[in-house]
Amino acid sequence: MKQTLQIEISQHLALSPQLQQSIRLLQLSTLELNQEIEQALQDNPLLERDELAGMPEDAPDSAATDEAQDHANEADEGSDPEWGSDILFGQHGSRDSDDDTDAGELQAAATGLREHLGSQLALTQLGERERSVVAFLIEALDSDGYLAQSLAELVETLAGNAEVDREELLEELNIGLRHLQQFDPSGIGARTPQECLDLQLRSMPDSATRDLARRVIRDHLDQLAAHDYAKIGEALACSDDELRDAQTLIKSLNPRPGAQYAPLDTRYVIPDVIVRKQHGRWQASLNDEAMPHLHIHRLYANILQSQRRRRNGSASGLTGQLQEAKRLIKNVQQRFDTIQRVAQAIVDRQRAFFDHGELAMRPLLLREIADIVGMHESTISRVTTQKYLASPRGIFELKYFFGSHVATDTGGAASSTAIRALIKQLVGAEDGHKPLSDAKIAEILGAQGIMVARRTVAKYREALNIAPVNLRKAL
Repeated sequence: MKQTLQIEISQHLALSPQLQQSIRLLQLSTLELNQEIEQALQDNPLLERDELAGMPEDAPDSAATDEAQDHANEADEGSDPEWGSDILFGQHGSRDSDDDTDAGELQAAATGLREHLGSQLALTQLGERERSVVAFLIEALDSDGYLAQSLAELVETLAGNAEVDREELLEELNIGLRHLQQFDPSGIGARTPQECLDLQLRSMPDSATRDLARRVIRDHLDQLAAHDYAKIGEALACSDDELRDAQTLIKSLNPRPGAQYAPLDTRYVIPDVIVRKQHGRWQASLNDEAMPHLHIHRLYANILQSQRRRRNGSASGLTGQLQEAKRLIKNVQQRFDTIQRVAQAIVDRQRAFFDHGELAMRPLLLREIADIVGMHESTISRVTTQKYLASPRGIFELKYFFGSHVATDTGGAASSTAIRALIKQLVGAEDGHKPLSDAKIAEILGAQGIMVARRTVAKYREALNIAPVNLRKAL
């Protein structure tokens, strides 16, 4: 094969490092952004977080800071205003020191399930052998308080390869389990949901309602879940009122008694934008607490400037870090400016929601906001993902305000969010004895001018975690 040289001309898109960083920062959540900034602060000595952010503007600077600023202003290369001066971002206001936070909301459950049961075990009069058996069973419980393994499996775990009397060991475990099931919370140590609920009922005072509830749980729990009240009443020869009282008692029980002692996995959201009504208009402003306060380290910047005046080549490393610091500060500022612009455009389009709630939500597409702010749809998608808005109606992800639409008989459109709110409202006001079917809900919506199919109603109902009509029927 003969080798030849050819020249081809082609075009391709090359993203600059600054643009790449800008895009990446834009799609980060507030938590991820803070982690990114913390890493940059550790890696770059020329980048510094402003510890005085939020202090009154007339707070005096230190003499050293003033002196450093004076030296910076005396620089021969004064064409760059960022040399030796603060490049602050995020200092739009101070945090209110009078804000109170309930410390109890920030704490997880102090006592775990095993600790709670162990403290009760320590107060019993059991012998050492029985105490060790109960302690073993406590360790075998799952997070809901159930004994997930059978006693036979636990016997094999304890016995292993040793020559022991397995029948005697099984009897010891049975006795230990009966002791454990007397502990608080009631229902602990159960092996099935039926046993769990029955243990709780057995701990209650004797009554006809309690006895009926135990019979329902023992023999008709599946039918109760299916709301097949007629078959239960016929099998147990009880009236509707008696069955209703038993059902109420069963609903008061806790099928997961151990869950209340599980560690709390609370996740807090710091909103990026706060929406308030000012002078009759809803305004979206950046949340100062979500914004980093960054600037160039003055001392290192002055040293670098001095070295550059002397044309010292050793400053080349710091020069690169200075550019990286300035790039990060600029991109973080651009990120929040973009979030604020997009949030304001969303708020302007959804004014009715902030005034009247979900029923007034308008259909909204990413393309509409992209046209308003002059950005690409993909940019709007990045901006609205994991970015949150706080308003008098609650905290919402910016994605929440976008949704498909359903046509109305007047030629307009209704938001899917508004339709879900209507369905929730209709189900909440329905007669429990005659709940609304999906077809009936579609008919009611059609009478209000919203043309929606039955299967669409079913899809929205399922998204709202609303049970189908047969499971919503009450006695």
